[in-house]
Amino acid sequence: MNIRQYTDADLQAVLDSWEVATRLAHEFMSDEFIAQERSNVANIYLPNTDTWVVEIDSNVVGFIALMGNEVGAIFLQPSFHGNGLGKALMDKARELHEELEVEVFTKNVIGRKFYADYGFKQIEEKHHQPTGQKVLRLKFPG
Repeated sequence: MNIRQYTDADLQAVLDSWEVATRLAHEFMSDEFIAQERSNVANIYLPNTDTWVVEIDSNVVGFIALMGNEVGAIFLQPSFHGNGLGKALMDKARELHEELEVEVFTKNVIGRKFYADYGFKQIEEKHHQPTGQKVLRLKFPG
């Protein structure tokens, strides 16, 4: 496993990881919303975040994108879930920021379990206007 800073050459692998994991964890999102967000990830989010990728055998299989101490995204190819790669990415974020915050959809059971297991605690619940879903704001350390 290797964690390194994102480069433009990683774009397709990051987008693929994002979309596959997004569809798995967010079944309630429409194809249109996902298509728009995929474009936003490529054109808005990645150019404006501190993004780190995780590689296995020189292949990018996931990433974490930070906006200051905010975890804007953390996604892995589902076949790599449960192997400690998400924890390793979060540990990298903690090296950079003592405190972290993140938002997760209440219906994202995979993400909620990951954050709870890592030690995040809920500090707020709110409504996500574009999807109509509830979102939890979490903080580490909790």
